[in-house]
Amino acid sequence: MLWLTGAALVVCLAMVFGLCGWIAIRALPSFWPGEVVALETRDGALHVGEVARVEEYRIDADSAAGLPADVRSGLAVDEDGVLSASRTLLRTGNYDLFESHFRWIDDTDLVGSAQGVARLPDEVAVVERMEWGRFYGFPTLAARVEDLGADRGDEEARRAELAARAVVKPPDGAVAGARVRRVGVDGGSVDRFVRIESVLDDDRITGFAWLFEGSSEAWARLAEWVPLAAAQRARIGELREREVGAVAARLESARLLRREAELEHRPSPAWIAAYDDLRAARLAEDPDAAARAERTLADVERDFGPAPAAFRRAIEDAEAVERAAEAEFAVLIDQIAAIEAQAARHVVHFATSAEGVEKSIQALDIVRAYPANRLGLLDRVGIYVSRWGEFLGGQPREANNEGGVFPAIFGTVLMTLLMCLVVVPFGVLAALYLREYARDGLWVSVLRIAVNNLAGVPSIVFGVFGLGFFCYIVGASIDDLFYAARLPQPTFGKGGLIWASLTLALLTAPVVIVATEEALAAVPRSVREGSYACGAGQWQTLRRVVLPQAMPGILTGAILAMARGAGEVAPLMLVGAVKLAPELPFALEPPFGINRSFMHLGFHVYDLGFQSQNSEAAKPMVYTTALLLIVVVVILNVAALMLRARLRRRSFHAAF
Repeated sequence: MLWLTGAALVVCLAMVFGLCGWIAIRALPSFWPGEVVALETRDGALHVGEVARVEEYRIDADSAAGLPADVRSGLAVDEDGVLSASRTLLRTGNYDLFESHFRWIDDTDLVGSAQGVARLPDEVAVVERMEWGRFYGFPTLAARVEDLGADRGDEEARRAELAARAVVKPPDGAVAGARVRRVGVDGGSVDRFVRIESVLDDDRITGFAWLFEGSSEAWARLAEWVPLAAAQRARIGELREREVGAVAARLESARLLRREAELEHRPSPAWIAAYDDLRAARLAEDPDAAARAERTLADVERDFGPAPAAFRRAIEDAEAVERAAEAEFAVLIDQIAAIEAQAARHVVHFATSAEGVEKSIQALDIVRAYPANRLGLLDRVGIYVSRWGEFLGGQPREANNEGGVFPAIFGTVLMTLLMCLVVVPFGVLAALYLREYARDGLWVSVLRIAVNNLAGVPSIVFGVFGLGFFCYIVGASIDDLFYAARLPQPTFGKGGLIWASLTLALLTAPVVIVATEEALAAVPRSVREGSYACGAGQWQTLRRVVLPQAMPGILTGAILAMARGAGEVAPLMLVGAVKLAPELPFALEPPFGINRSFMHLGFHVYDLGFQSQNSEAAKPMVYTTALLLIVVVVILNVAALMLRARLRRRSFHAAF
């Protein structure tokens, strides 16, 4: 039996560490920058990209007979005499141009006698973009553009302005050029960068540009412009999220004050409609419409009576806030437009592996660009660390397939901590009652059986209960009592962080109750009797003697509950977790963000694995996010274990 139990322990440890090791092996190389290969097929097409994986497959007799003799002679033959070949899954990117992220390429389709041997183009660039995923191309030139406005003025005026700017001394390494709009091969219009002397009579000039021609010049400009664009992008995000968000919050506050005044004073609906018309005319700065609305309002007041004075003051104050906010909005929008216009001046032009297909990318749209096949070890390590930094601290993009998962990390940790703050006190109190106060009998036995059975209820059932009880009953009641002005937009009557935490607290409560009962039972009876002999009451004994010695066992239950709750996904899909939450579930003003939907690492794994439009690109993110979830749970558990060990050292008796 000793060897049997030891072997069972070894098997369990092997399963746990094997699973974690497999996830780590698949996750850690995800952000390592690989080489870019070029595969030429027999149809003359050149496919450029990163190798995702290579797999072998068997070729039937009919397919083998259709292959050229030189290809067939180079194929491997297995033990059964069947031909086998391999194929490569190539990450080709350039989705906006070719409408695919990956492509399977059979080695039998490759040009040359040595199938599977790919050449490494030296000048190829890997460009990680804000949208459309990765881009693989060859930089040909960089351009610093000054917009001439294709939609204003006549063509002769733009050509004259172009000629006037061309006489200015160019920057080092640059030549004067133009951005022109031409008719493409498909009949649509495309933008091209050409020297001024190459401008055609049929070209529509849209901008003047200093052109930095050649691959080396383009790489030099990329190294200069991409960090600048990152700073500009950060500033635009700050303006939109903080300052524009603050103005929007003031507008919403003014709207709520007006709505509260309406609910309190109940003015005539006709008066409200007439005043809304007047307010809209004032905001639109239309004097004629404002005059008509004032006459209509006067007629309504004559027929139905004026609105209460308090209500008029409330809506006038709200209107003043709206006017000030609109003015601030206009200033902020102008600032954002100015930064975007400045950032849009920097453009890099790329050629692709497809003949005649080119692409111009603004530096503002580039997150990272590097020459994949010219990187040294330190360069690759730098990109690897940079990608990890973006992953841990950035926002997701490209339908969560790229970017960071910081909102999911924040939501997971905050939800787990709130769950523990709820389930541990209530679970300990319930266990105290069952172990120390309740008398053994039929009802106590039934209650213990019910608690144990709750541990076996499917988690999705708790999610349905949380949605129905917490969201639709408790949350809707809170909205009716305290947030009526926000209705019909719910505040608490929907999925949110607080309801997710309470739902998982119910789910993990049996774990805490059972562990606490066992910890209380492990405290020797002699300790209780010694306390009673000194004159202490039952509650004093429990609070000062029993609970301190049982605390390590109670923390064991909290650790188990934390480990289970942090990895649950099914209930969260119903009570608050979402694919993308633009705001973190935290705020300094009531209700402090606990009513917001949130992102969760477990749900993020599900979304990437089963709802991603780009499943191959999502695979590395699935493993990486799963590894991160394991690390987050381990960190939370280690913190609890350290606290438990500290409490255990203070106790002289054994604890469960």
